Amino acid sequence: MTEAAAGEIQIQVCYASPGVQALKQLSVPAGTLLHEGIKRSGLLEEIREIDLSCWRVGIYGKLKTLDTVLRDQDRVEIYRPLIADPMESRRKRADKKAR
Repeated sequence: MTEAAAGEIQIQVCYASPGVQALKQLSVPAGTLLHEGIKRSGLLEEIREIDLSCWRVGIYGKLKTLDTVLRDQDRVEIYRPLIADPMESRRKRADKKAR
């Protein structure tokens, strides 16, 4: 039976922090929304710090909303909040280099 006939698609859900790298591969029903895919992966239970109410998510490096419909072979990524402003960090490095 093919994936299309079974109505299932294959996805990956990944999350990384300095101490944790998680990559889950799973089959979900066609038409599954992004937030449902994350929930089915079990990462929300395994890694309690993940907060989908304010953290960003994406597929292959492109930001997406939680109600995005997943497609076969999508890699869902959960992004942690930034701890430093990239522009401010760049300015500080440039100032330091200039001295």
